[in-house]
Amino acid sequence: MHFDATFFAFVAFVIFFGVMIWLKIPAMILSALDARSNEIAKELHEARRLREEAEKLHADYTAKQAAAEAEAKEIVANAKEQAALVAEETRASMQAAMARREQQANDRIAAAGTKAADEVRAAAAEAAIAAAEKMIRDRMSDAAQAGLVQDGAADLKRKFG
Repeated sequence: MHFDATFFAFVAFVIFFGVMIWLKIPAMILSALDARSNEIAKELHEARRLREEAEKLHADYTAKQAAAEAEAKEIVANAKEQAALVAEETRASMQAAMARREQQANDRIAAAGTKAADEVRAAAAEAAIAAAEKMIRDRMSDAAQAGLVQDGAADLKRKFG
């Protein structure tokens, strides 16, 4: 029989696999693959759990965001409503203040008119008194004055005595 290089390669191949089986290397490889498979399964399970948790958190935050947006819209609507009420109250108070000031101005005008009329009457009365006094002085003589005094004294005697 003739042994060539292929035969020796075959023998080395068989010896190599025999030693590997005798040292239980395929079992070690299978156990390492099983361990890796179990580890991957655990990671997949953990990934599923984390995904479900993330989806739940996402749903919670989406609901919270929707609630916050609704609350913000409600706050804005209330603010607009209150602003309109404040504007209306301000408008009403301004109109009342303007009406009060207009009434005060009318009262001042009326008071000034009354005061001016009173001053004119007083001036007219003073002028009339001065004119009457001057006229009486011009027309009244000493004898007429003495007669008036005697008439007044006689009236007093009749009334009192």
